[in-house]
Amino acid sequence: MKRFGLGAILLAAAASLAAQDLKEFEKRVTEFTLNNGLHFIVVERHDAPVVSFHTYVNAGSVDDPTGQTGLAHMFEHMAFKGTETIGTKNWPAEKRALDEIEEIYGRLDAERNKGPKADANRVSLLEAQLKIAIDKAQAYVEPNEFARIIEENGGVGMNADTSLDHTEYFYSLPSNRAELWFLLESQRFLHPIFREFYKERDVVMEENRMRVESSPQGRLLEDFNATAFEAFPYRNPPGGWNSDTENLRVAEARAFFEKYYTPANIVIAIVGDIDPAEARRLAERYFGPMTARPLPPAIVTRDPEPSGPKTVEVESRNQPLLVIGYHRPDQYDPEDPVFDVIAMILSSGRTGLMYKELVEQKRLALEAEAISTYPDGRYPNLFLFFLAPGRGHTVEENQKALDDLLQRFLATPVDAETLSRVKTKARAAVIRRLDSNAGLASSLATAYANYGDWRKLFTQLDDLNKVTADDIARVARECFIAKSRTVAYTVNPAPSKGGAR
Repeated sequence: MKRFGLGAILLAAAASLAAQDLKEFEKRVTEFTLNNGLHFIVVERHDAPVVSFHTYVNAGSVDDPTGQTGLAHMFEHMAFKGTETIGTKNWPAEKRALDEIEEIYGRLDAERNKGPKADANRVSLLEAQLKIAIDKAQAYVEPNEFARIIEENGGVGMNADTSLDHTEYFYSLPSNRAELWFLLESQRFLHPIFREFYKERDVVMEENRMRVESSPQGRLLEDFNATAFEAFPYRNPPGGWNSDTENLRVAEARAFFEKYYTPANIVIAIVGDIDPAEARRLAERYFGPMTARPLPPAIVTRDPEPSGPKTVEVESRNQPLLVIGYHRPDQYDPEDPVFDVIAMILSSGRTGLMYKELVEQKRLALEAEAISTYPDGRYPNLFLFFLAPGRGHTVEENQKALDDLLQRFLATPVDAETLSRVKTKARAAVIRRLDSNAGLASSLATAYANYGDWRKLFTQLDDLNKVTADDIARVARECFIAKSRTVAYTVNPAPSKGGAR
């Protein structure tokens, strides 16, 4: 008689529960698409008088035009600057001041573009005039009024995020303030105001500097990405390269908005104490006026097939770090769930093979992590390993130990108990994401935007359940090969040579 462990029992229950959950959950979901293409997903949860809103835009830093990296991130910042009626003391006067900035900036760029023939005195004069014009426009600004209105009406969790593949805006409000969200969110997309653009451009550049200069890990990953990806824009930082960002102009940001913030490229999820019929009425009233525009073109650039391993050294006096990445297919590949299971077997808290061996037993590393999808998943990406060597140990020791572990992993079939345990853990992770209104809204919008159906939240469990030990062995053998590997690590700076004159 075959005996089943607790993991197998839980997994069987999880598979059954997933089907039941989906049927029950569907009863509380309302979907509709406005005539302009904007899609809404509404879920009723009347446990508390709160509603969470999540706007997901299918545009991220991979969509930044060449030479204009940072645009997606810049527009995210602009979306919090208000409207023609919020954030200004006198919009007509501010509008004239903003137009004056662009007129002066245009003349400045024209002079600079003359290169060696540019008149240095004229450049200096225009730079001074530009500063005066920016200060003049700033005098009309009512700082942070957009955020203040939300907070004064009980809003919490207001934030946004620009990743490689997408941009998200989200916060929660008391249910009796739901219409306020419809008003504010629609206005910042109907009538975007590029207020404080150049001030915010400096903020973004400082964020970029802090991410790299104040973070050894940030610098290592920046160089790693730029090496692992030869052509595809995953090689660019999410915030852009500062040499691009410092030259961004309002006209470019506006063009980015017009191209990528088309209604059909946006998904909005609403979860909480709200009536779906009322949500639809408000959506049509406030978002209906958004003009339908064509979807942006797909990115056709792809990296060439890896021709051999790559290595990057990054000088740093801080904690030694090691990053290893192997090229893998995008999230739509049939093997995508297999990569997730492999990552969980290798790196799933204290039960992961990497932690047990490299951290706990051999004490070679302070941290050892495997990430199945990096830096994002919509396009071909990387399976990533991150290690922080322990005191007295080197990146070379850690790399050899990881290589040895992977060789044994490839040679030894995954046992049924381990496979069952990680699948059960994956199930628990999904449930945790769906527990809160905000988490559910985020997951629904993400699933629909990426897969065209929010039900992927539930069917992904079925996909994970189907993964076998043979699948894991096959996919691991295909992925973890030297030809497709990029290694990046920190090294101590070479001592400076004295006696130089």
